[in-house]
Amino acid sequence: MRKGLIIVLAMFLSLSSLVAETFRFKYVKDEKYRLITEVNEEVYVNGELSHQANILNKVAVDTLAVRNEMGLLSATFLTSERSYGVQSSFSLTEEYESLFWRDRLGSYDIGEAYFMPVVRNVPTFPEEDISPGTSWNAPGEEAHDLRRSFAIDRPVRFPMDVRYTYVGTEEIEGRRLEVISIEYEILHRLEGLRSRQAVVPVLIEGKSEQTYYWDNEKGKPHSYSEEFDFVFYLSDGQVVEYIGSAEGLVLESTELDKERVAQDIARQLEERGVEDTTVTAEEEGVTLSLQNIRFEANSAYLRESERGKLRQIGEILKNYPDRDILITGHTARVPGYTEKDHQRLSEQRAKAVADYLLSFGALRAIQVTTRGMGHREPLAENNTERGRRQNRRVEIMILEN
Repeated sequence: MRKGLIIVLAMFLSLSSLVAETFRFKYVKDEKYRLITEVNEEVYVNGELSHQANILNKVAVDTLAVRNEMGLLSATFLTSERSYGVQSSFSLTEEYESLFWRDRLGSYDIGEAYFMPVVRNVPTFPEEDISPGTSWNAPGEEAHDLRRSFAIDRPVRFPMDVRYTYVGTEEIEGRRLEVISIEYEILHRLEGLRSRQAVVPVLIEGKSEQTYYWDNEKGKPHSYSEEFDFVFYLSDGQVVEYIGSAEGLVLESTELDKERVAQDIARQLEERGVEDTTVTAEEEGVTLSLQNIRFEANSAYLRESERGKLRQIGEILKNYPDRDILITGHTARVPGYTEKDHQRLSEQRAKAVADYLLSFGALRAIQVTTRGMGHREPLAENNTERGRRQNRRVEIMILEN
């Protein structure tokens, strides 16, 4: 966003409110909240379009402690993808845990081993009060996970100088929000990278332009939108460019009464005559385990009998529209099939269940993440048909946070 446009926006948003504001992060012990971001990205290799992706990031944050106006934040990051333009469920690609302190102005104290969050120290607020039209600069950092792309085992971190402008105030859904423009450019040479393969990035350049909505009453972000363009120059001469947009929203996490929800769902399953399905309350949420779920032989094509069962379960899941759902596929161990075969089949079956639930509106795509566990978490021995029926299952978890 250019400076002239910022001034125009400030005139429209803040003509009636030119009072200086003090921006501070506020932390409350045991407070939990979620951040949902969706990224649409195009990837070019040497100027040619390689692929497009729709990436969903779900972040669950728990404030473990508060000290000297700093918060100790524990965060779980689930990163999922689906093909661009396809209205199907998202498949889990990475799961991260992170632990860090953040102070009242927004600066991080985080260990070098953590891959997430990618963008750090953004925003960072000034000590003094600011008025609409005020600009300031502060250092920021990005950390990238390049393990899959370049076999680099540690986070690749690089600094940037971030430019901020306080645009003014806007009312969204009945809340007064402060609008901040954020811009930064990167030109950073990557040196000393150790990899298990020959090709590594040697230079990165790019830019990010964001509109950031801040809830000053709560002392935390409300939402943001971003346009970005980053280029990686590789040691073999290739050039990889990532161009895209992103949107994010912070959601409050209400406590899930897991025991009550599990009992209620179990009762509904019994009333609806749904068999081979158990319900358990766990630390992470409430799990419905669909045991002996039937697909066509060695495939992820649901048999018609299972579709009827899933319709009944879908009607129950409609009661939890604000909860994230994790669907996990498991296989029984079958001789002659590799671990990779079992893993792929478990992923495909979890996705088949998710996509069927999406097809008749039981769930929304942004709610659902799927993953496969292969045969790694059996409930019983695989040397009996009864044991294999238990192990051949799909689990639907209504998540706590």
